[in-house]
Amino acid sequence: METRHAKFDIGQIVRHRIYPFRGVIYNVDPTFANTEEWWRAIPEEVRPLKDQPFYHLYAENTESQYVAYVSEQNLVLDDSGEPVSHPQVDELFVRTDKGHYRLRKRPLAS
Repeated sequence: METRHAKFDIGQIVRHRIYPFRGVIYNVDPTFANTEEWWRAIPEEVRPLKDQPFYHLYAENTESQYVAYVSEQNLVLDDSGEPVSHPQVDELFVRTDKGHYRLRKRPLAS
């Protein structure tokens, strides 16, 4: 099996290429790692392949914030420069002066 490298990095802002939402990546699975039931619930005509990176996002649309699990083939870089307002973003990330997100430095456990 060919090794695939993730196109996007943790902290990048991406948007879905079909559906109107965007978010900050907070984790990456090298291949599909959700349930078969979840995968089959996606309409067949837009169902992604499993052998690609899948991204965990703190996501938002015009109505709400939520966590999303999205295949690489369905993401594009969001270059709007707008911050993501999901409430968990500030718990894990710091926004840089260039509008990107970097992981917060965590104190060492005692």
